[in-house]
Amino acid sequence: MKKNIFYLLITFVALIFSCSKDPVITISNNVIDTPAVLFNLNTPVGFPKINIPASNLLTVEGIALGRKLFYDPILSLDNTQSCGSCHNQKFAFTDSTLQFSKGITGEIGNRNAMPIMNLAWERAFFWDGGSATLEDQVIGPITNPIEMHETLPNVLRKLNADATYKKLFKRAFGSDSITTKHIMKAIAQFERTVISANSKYDKYVRGEVELTFDELKGMELIEDQTKGDCFHCHVLGSTFTDFDFKNNGLDSVFTDLGRYRVTLKETDKGKFKTPTLRNVELTAPYMHDGRFKTLEEVLEHYNTGFAENSPNLDVNIALGKKGRMSEIEKQQIISFLKTLTDYDFINNPNFKKP
Repeated sequence: MKKNIFYLLITFVALIFSCSKDPVITISNNVIDTPAVLFNLNTPVGFPKINIPASNLLTVEGIALGRKLFYDPILSLDNTQSCGSCHNQKFAFTDSTLQFSKGITGEIGNRNAMPIMNLAWERAFFWDGGSATLEDQVIGPITNPIEMHETLPNVLRKLNADATYKKLFKRAFGSDSITTKHIMKAIAQFERTVISANSKYDKYVRGEVELTFDELKGMELIEDQTKGDCFHCHVLGSTFTDFDFKNNGLDSVFTDLGRYRVTLKETDKGKFKTPTLRNVELTAPYMHDGRFKTLEEVLEHYNTGFAENSPNLDVNIALGKKGRMSEIEKQQIISFLKTLTDYDFINNPNFKKP
């Protein structure tokens, strides 16, 4: 009878987590020798269905463990830098206003820190798509010599020597032995829950608020092929990206070959991932190399600055007439872009350091 009551309690807890709008996920050091509680990640209104891999189903314990690991500098060589060090929630999980992040040795990277949000819908990761899955991308920053500069054997040694982590991994994965695969799965589970879907734009779509004249005009201009023509890559709606890789005319001669480094295809030279426009107001500087400090500079690039002779230039940009947008029109587009700022997201307690 007591055993039945216990399992009913576990089921009740699971329901609380799966049904509440913003469940606060916590962790406990007490080990209970029962299966981890499955977590139901609800798809926001208007978004595509979330496909969770069967090999890494979300659990309350796995998500909480992943969040703890995300913010723990134990994953770096000198225990000074965590994933959260370069992915700040207040800036939509980018690295503040830095063009390039600094690693534990003081060395500077050569690509801008990408935002961490809505990764559950992504198809490849990093600016060049170098990782095919969310689980795979976890290892890159940890072992990168100019980032966290650690080795996986050292990470496993430190975690397996930590009694708290031994308990937490036991709860999440049912094993006393902490493995690389478990680390990858836990952090990926947490990152899949980091969803932004409650901006002013989302509230407008749900009929909860109205947009101003300039905001509405900006939305029209984004879809106007003779003006902003942003929608081909930044698909208007849920994700605001086509998940593809494009050359947007930054350079005539490439110093970073982008997607080519992964595929070795000539047609991929100079192509980089299309980032989402969600929370773009918070994610400056912009582009893979952070060359533009403001949204005004970004709009002017697409208006007059793109390199028409850039190899593999995206066809929609190539067809664009330079100088097609007025100053007022560019500001109206920016007004709309600011409606994609999600203040609930950047203050969500589920995503903060535990």
